[in-house]
Order: sequence, then C-alpha cells, then structure tokens
Amino acid sequence: MPSALDLRLEAAYNLITGPGGPIQIGSVERFGQQLPFIANAPTNLADYVAFFAAQHGDATFLVEGEERLSFKQVYVAARQVAAGLVDGYGVQRGDRVGLAMRNANAWCVTYIGILMAGGCATLLNGWWQGGELAAGIADSEAKLVIADVQRAARLDGIAHDAKVVTLDITRPIGEAIAPIADKGGADTVLPTLTGQDLATILFTSGSTGQSKGAYSRHEAVCQAIFNYVTQTASIVHLLTEDGQMSDIQPATLICTPLFHVTAEIPVFLQSFALGRKLVLMPKWNAEEAMRLIQDEQCNYFVGVPLMSYEILIHPNRKNYDLSTCKSYAGGGAPRPPEHVKRLATEMGEGKPLLGYGLTETNAVGCGIINENYLAKPMSTGPASKPLVDLAILDDDGNPVAQGGVGEVCIRSVCNFEGYWNNEAATKAAFFDNGYFRSGDLGYLDEDGYLFIVDRKKDIIIRGGENISCQEVEAAIYEHPDTNECAVFGLPDERLGECVGAVVWMKPGSSVTADDLTAFLGSRLAPYKVPCQIWMSSDALPKLGSEKIDKVGLRTQYREEYAAKVVA
Repeated sequence: MPSALDLRLEAAYNLITGPGGPIQIGSVERFGQQLPFIANAPTNLADYVAFFAAQHGDATFLVEGEERLSFKQVYVAARQVAAGLVDGYGVQRGDRVGLAMRNANAWCVTYIGILMAGGCATLLNGWWQGGELAAGIADSEAKLVIADVQRAARLDGIAHDAKVVTLDITRPIGEAIAPIADKGGADTVLPTLTGQDLATILFTSGSTGQSKGAYSRHEAVCQAIFNYVTQTASIVHLLTEDGQMSDIQPATLICTPLFHVTAEIPVFLQSFALGRKLVLMPKWNAEEAMRLIQDEQCNYFVGVPLMSYEILIHPNRKNYDLSTCKSYAGGGAPRPPEHVKRLATEMGEGKPLLGYGLTETNAVGCGIINENYLAKPMSTGPASKPLVDLAILDDDGNPVAQGGVGEVCIRSVCNFEGYWNNEAATKAAFFDNGYFRSGDLGYLDEDGYLFIVDRKKDIIIRGGENISCQEVEAAIYEHPDTNECAVFGLPDERLGECVGAVVWMKPGSSVTADDLTAFLGSRLAPYKVPCQIWMSSDALPKLGSEKIDKVGLRTQYREEYAAKVVA
C-alpha cells in the first residue's frame, strides 16, 4: 500500500496541478493516443531561457573557480554567441553544431547560444579521443564544432568535415567566447523558434557498438524540464509544510559531465526555472566537492552513486560543514542497499535519492526519495508525474502481468524523436504504440515501484557511463595479433562495473596484457579501457552456433575477479 510519503506527495501534486495551480495539464495526440502534456510550459528553449533569465536577473547562476555569472550575464553572453554563430558562421535552423568541452561556464553559455541561433546543440562526449569525436561529427553531420583547447587538439590530424572553433575556456567568459561573439552584433536577428525545431543530439552507446545520436525537438526537452519542475515543486511544498524550506538560494554542484542528459536537463536546464545556483566542478574530487558544498551552501547534490558514497566514507568529512545539503541524488547506476542505508543514517539531515531515466527519454522516468528509498532500496521508484507512462512489456509489446519481469518501456511527450540517420535503430527502439524500449528488464510491485533486474543490451555501466562491449571488442580486434576476444562487465564496489576482457592472441605472439592496455589507451576513452585483461592460451569456448560463449566466460571470470578482489 502507498507509504505516508507517497500520500503526501500525491496531495502536493494534486494541489500544484489542480485548478489555479502553477502547472496545468492538458493532452496531445501521439501514436494514436492522448498523452498528458504540460499546457503552460514554454514551447522552445530560447523562450524558456529568456523568460527565467529575466525573472532571476542578478542572482548568481554559474560559479566556476573565481568567476561568478548571474542569470542576466549568462543570457547576454549566450545572445552574443548566437549572433556570432548566425553572422560569422552562417548557422541556420536545424544545423548541427558540435560542443566538445569539459564542464565550464563557457560550455553553458555556448550551449544556450547554439539554441538561440536556431542550431541543434550536438553534445560530443568530452572523454572521447580523436577518432571517437570524428565519428560523432560524421554521424551527426555537424559542419561546425566548438571545442576547448584539449578537445580541439584531439581532433588535430583526424579527418572530419567540420570547422573547429577553439575557445580558451580558462579565460573570463567575455574573452573565452570572443572567437564567436566578435563576429556578431546586438542588431543580429535571431530566428523565432517553435516546439518542432530540432534542439539537441546526445550520444548513447547501444549493443551494436556504434554510438548513436539521439535527437530531440524543443517541445520534448521543454516538457521534460517541466516534468522535473513539477516533481521539485511537490517536494518544495512538503518542505514548506514541515517548516524545513530554507530561505537561501538553492544551489547544487555540477560534478557529472554536462554532455550527459542528467546534468543537461534536470540539473542545468531545470535550474533556470528554479533560480538555482550551479557550482561547476571540472573534475571530480570528493574533498573538493565537500569544500564547495560548504562554501557555496549547496542544498542538493547529484552524481553517479559512487560520488555520494565517496563523500560518505571520506576520512576528512568531519572537517566540513555539509549541513545545508539535504539531498544526495544519484543516477546512471543502482546503489547497493547498504550504501542507501548508510547515506540515510550517517549524513545528518541529508538523505539519498535515486532517479531512473535515459538519454532517449530526456532523463525522465522514475524517482525515489527519502524514507521510500530506505524502505525499497532496490527500486528506482514509481513513474514520475505527470508525463511518464511506464509499462512492462514482452517482446511483442504486450503488457506483462503485475509482478512479472519484462522490458521496461516508457511513453511520453518527452521522448526523443529518433537516432540521427539511423532509421533501423529508431524503428527497433519503439513499439508501434509509442513505447520506447529501454533494453532494461524489470518488474512493478503492487505500489507501482519499478525494480530493474537485468539488462537486455550488451552494455557495461561504469560509474554511470554506458560502455558498449562490442565497441571495446572492435578496438581489441584492431590489434594485428588478436585472434578472439570477449568483453564483459566486472563488479566494482565504487563504479558499479568496470570493463573486463579475455583475449586469445595468435600463436607465437609476445603481446602482454599491459601491451594491449597501452594499445587500447590510444584508441578508446580511458573509462572504456579494460581494468582487467586475461590472456588466454587457447581458443575461446563456443556455443553450438559457433558464437563465443560470452555468458560462460563472464561467469567464470567474474568469479575469478571477485575472488582476487576479496583476497
């Protein structure tokens, strides 16, 4: 039966979305169905940003090192970028503009500027190496890429069709964006956008090995933002009722990459509506995170689950005042139940939260908080209101009986449109009735709480990063001495999983595991390089179909790896 917190959240939600409430729910036809739709949300991101940047004005928005930018300053700088893109680089509506940077004020400003210019913000993975960046450019057909110095250097000597504009993001924002902003003017006319204009492309790794560019329109992204705003408003209502709502400006760290949907939508973009201050961390460090939480009075923390756990167990945690932080949210990977319990009981008033969403759903999905999470630590929570239609379906798209295991599927107006230039993958990702197929296997309990039990897709989730086994295998096969290989996930207490591989080299080869690791390091982003490689002296075991028995190998080497870790 529903918990006391469930009932309170339901009452708050009904108040917020009821007659005269700030969130008005209507409907729209999609896939022959009437789907819920937030009627008073902005239709496009340019209007959304303009409205809330004006509303919050001089309040601090972005903090990176010593540089602090207000909402107004961010908007003015983004408008300068937009003008420069239109006048200086000929960006037109729908043009894909790549963004390849570490987390920085300049990333945020440039992202908004691309959208205001009518471009499609194409978020290239900042950890990719040169060949991976070039593949993303080709896949999205981007003709322009805005990069920081480090990512631009990775593209040197790599064939691609885009013009690269390099920004020195270590400089103050005006100097950082000058190579673009100087080419436009205050009188540059920017396009008037609609909800059906192309907004973003984010890259996701699937079981095929090739990263796919998931594209979304402005309407979908705006609806996703306001789905989160509705959830946040419900929680704020409860805090206010309980006399626990702080009068300081809401603030959070951005310690996950902005090119990930979690940092992009529920954190970065939602913050415009909330008037929330964002404190940027270019590189994760638990002690630096604690210092920033203390000094910037952050009330909310979100990252992959291992980040909050590292704060919990840090030997210097007692030296920092973390009392303002009430929520430690996680996403991208599950938390072990023991971690949930410790976070709930050892962080003072700070409590754990967990969200479940995907790149393809623009981060919306499920969420679980506070005592509900402690009661059901293996769950990702119920579907997020008002927009998420969550279903457990079989391979034919039929509903599975309550409690039965099937594929987790999500239908909403927030879902992405498809994979760029990949009709086959787009078709395979949806059932005809509009449900997106997550590739995760799970079930719903009697209260509608989702429990994920396995994954259909052949991917590894390392600290929230999706890694395709087939992509890593393909890189291993690039070595001329490789005969056969199999890649699989290994359990890791901090990261959830890391990459493991077993490789059979050609007879007479002198290549060692260390040699192969070095070889892969020049081809793959560091997080994709196996943490453990076993060199087999024989051909790998096969199934009756003559395919490599990956399930058997994974079981064998996971046990071996676990025994080694324990020892």
